[in-house]
Amino acid sequence: MLISDKQKKILMVLADGQFHSGTELAEILNVSRSAICKQFKGLSEFGIQHCAVSGKGYRLDYALELLNATTISQLLSKNHQSLLSTLEIHDSLNSTNSYLVDYAQQHAASGIVCFAEHQSAGKGRRGRTWVSPYGSNLYMSILWRFQQGGIAATAGLSLAIGIAVIRALKQHHIDDVSLKWPNDIYSQGKKLGGILIEVSGETDGPCSAVIGLGLNLFLPASEAQTITQAWTDLTTVTGIVPVSRNQLAATLISHILTIVNGFETVGIQTYLDEWRSYDCLQGHLATLYIGQQKIDGLVEGIDDNGLLLIKRADGTIQAFASGEVSFSDSIV
Repeated sequence: MLISDKQKKILMVLADGQFHSGTELAEILNVSRSAICKQFKGLSEFGIQHCAVSGKGYRLDYALELLNATTISQLLSKNHQSLLSTLEIHDSLNSTNSYLVDYAQQHAASGIVCFAEHQSAGKGRRGRTWVSPYGSNLYMSILWRFQQGGIAATAGLSLAIGIAVIRALKQHHIDDVSLKWPNDIYSQGKKLGGILIEVSGETDGPCSAVIGLGLNLFLPASEAQTITQAWTDLTTVTGIVPVSRNQLAATLISHILTIVNGFETVGIQTYLDEWRSYDCLQGHLATLYIGQQKIDGLVEGIDDNGLLLIKRADGTIQAFASGEVSFSDSIV
């Protein structure tokens, strides 16, 4: 599903969040008033909410700032620009991760960064779909190639990427954020964003990682009806639209590139203390799900390899490398 040129022109006009008459839009697009109505019906399929008021015209439910590759690139330092091979902005993809996984299989260069304004089949953990309405959040993936240590060298990478996201948010004075093992961004006890890393390559040789991030800036409740866990967005967390999408996109790229560029040399150990300072699970009762297995206990943080530590009812502490955690008690 692709957004049409006419629909894109409508969005450019309505991006200010103000009313614009059907006559004005029809003149800009050189189409009839009835054709404008059809264009808006198509926009609804992308999750773009709007209202139409007689005598006033059409208005988006929220102001829209579309991503711009030139703007983002200019906000990057020369060092970070040098680490990029390509910066792509797409109107719609099935999934930014799937797109770059295909690139990786075609031996594409390291440092490709891909954003999509909309995802028709965004990837979440355990086969879930990441809800991805057009133009309101950030959906991005980065292809990075590691030359040493093989797949084992990427152990703990999702934890380190979580730190990059927190650093980026704090740079924009968004401080009420934390990390939930192994790859969720949390705020006020609710999920704000998620990280999905797909690794392929050799056990002991070169490998590639596609690092995906979905971050909620403004998620309309009407679009979130299929989400089965507590969620939030930056607008809710801060009470306002907290930052330009293009600025935040550039800041995220910068912090993620800083970490991946040296990760195979320093590993997760460099980031353990910082990750622990953002940990929202430690000290809480939780349930870890690994396939059909269910493990209950008190979370004791992470060990020096980034594994989750759970204290069982009998007092023993076990370490886990993977799984999905749900809180058994409430957090704030």
